[in-house]
Amino acid sequence: MHVQTGYGCKMAELTQNEKRLLAVLETEKKADAPHLAGLLEASPEAVVQWAHLAQDKGFVSVERIVLKEFAYTDEGIRYAKNGLPETQLLRFILPGTQLADLQKHEAFRIGFGQLRKKGLVKVEGAAVTKIHGASTDADESALKNPSAADPKTKELIKRGILQECETVRYAVSITPEGLALTKKGLDLREETGTLTRDQILSGSWKTANLRHYDVSKLPKKAYPGKIHPYERIIAEMREILLEMGFEELYGDIVQQCFWNFDALFQPQDHPAREMQDTFYLRETIPLPPGYEKVKSMHLSGGDTSSTGWGGVWKEEKAEQCVLRTHTTSLSIQHLAQNRKPPVKAFAVGRVYRRETIDTTHLAEFEQLEGIVMDEDVTFGNLLGILREFYNRMGFTSVRFKPSYYPYTEPSLDAEVYIEGIGWIEMGGAGVFREEVTAPLGITCPVLAWGLGVSRIAMLRLGLKDLRLLHKSDVAFLRETPSLRKSKGGI
Repeated sequence: MHVQTGYGCKMAELTQNEKRLLAVLETEKKADAPHLAGLLEASPEAVVQWAHLAQDKGFVSVERIVLKEFAYTDEGIRYAKNGLPETQLLRFILPGTQLADLQKHEAFRIGFGQLRKKGLVKVEGAAVTKIHGASTDADESALKNPSAADPKTKELIKRGILQECETVRYAVSITPEGLALTKKGLDLREETGTLTRDQILSGSWKTANLRHYDVSKLPKKAYPGKIHPYERIIAEMREILLEMGFEELYGDIVQQCFWNFDALFQPQDHPAREMQDTFYLRETIPLPPGYEKVKSMHLSGGDTSSTGWGGVWKEEKAEQCVLRTHTTSLSIQHLAQNRKPPVKAFAVGRVYRRETIDTTHLAEFEQLEGIVMDEDVTFGNLLGILREFYNRMGFTSVRFKPSYYPYTEPSLDAEVYIEGIGWIEMGGAGVFREEVTAPLGITCPVLAWGLGVSRIAMLRLGLKDLRLLHKSDVAFLRETPSLRKSKGGI
């Protein structure tokens, strides 16, 4: 076997375009990319790419040259033609000029402030006079011939009159090794990159000048279009629940207080109904037929053993509209329309609360809500459903602890264990109280739960700032891998 070493090996690794570039540089010695592109009948970008490949082998040197240039903004174009505002105003100041006269000039608003800032004018009462030797020539010179070293140019950039631009060009030169290689002669025959059927059958591929490939080189990164990571997680949750036999509910963002609060046995003086927690709207909606049963439940407990909340229940307060504070309002309306078991439904959607925005709180966020109604369901079934859901989402360690919610009894909080963090609360759940179901005519147990989707997304994506889920951060979107379906489940 013949093994190539030294120049022979490196020459064999050269592509045809690299050889063409070296052949041109043998004569040019050093030239910029656009000039070489003209000689090689290629684009400057392609020449730079070939040059970097040849540089890796030591045959050429690529120099990246950054040039700073200055360009006029729209405002700067006007000033370059008519003069800076302070220059225009300075020309207008004559002996006896009054401040009221200057105020009529279109350049007064900007120009007078600049003249006073630079100490070029003096104001005495209503009279304005020039300081001896007052001149804006240095500023005008910087405007016409900007320079990075000139403080006046920097000032014009701050004022938005000039903007600094960077232009990058590449200079390519041949190295002594590259020159020595060209002296030995370069094979500039056309290369064959893809073999055809005819070449294989005829055997002509044996004498073809085959292109060499370096399989150790990484290809250029590709960024294909993909669904937003947050949307993929929501879609995954939806798919899991549909597989578990649930149907999905949909509803309006604007909800009536009756369904958002009253039907869920939240008293009308509950803190969650105050302005600091809820976005109230001016619109109102008439109460649905049969609302009197809900009213009676609040006031006295209706026909149940409950004593209700007592106090006062106002129809006008129940008629108010809000931006929904939870998706439970969709669940309770679905139950009101489907009173016979079995019912298995969920809703995932955006809810709104008056929160202070920080790394872990937003004023609007997604919530997942689920209900199960049947004759024989128990609290144990609720724990099993939650454990199955979280297992399928990839959380293997799940535990529950007692909690309190206004419309469920018993109630619980679900927690999952995250390595390196500990136990994290994911959401609340429970069995709807009799005060919620009785006014609707429902006699079967109703299991219910709700969880914050964004919290799961933060854990799955390894984020520390909730706001990243809603920012158009291209780097985050590009680098976040496509999620694979979890293999969890009991």
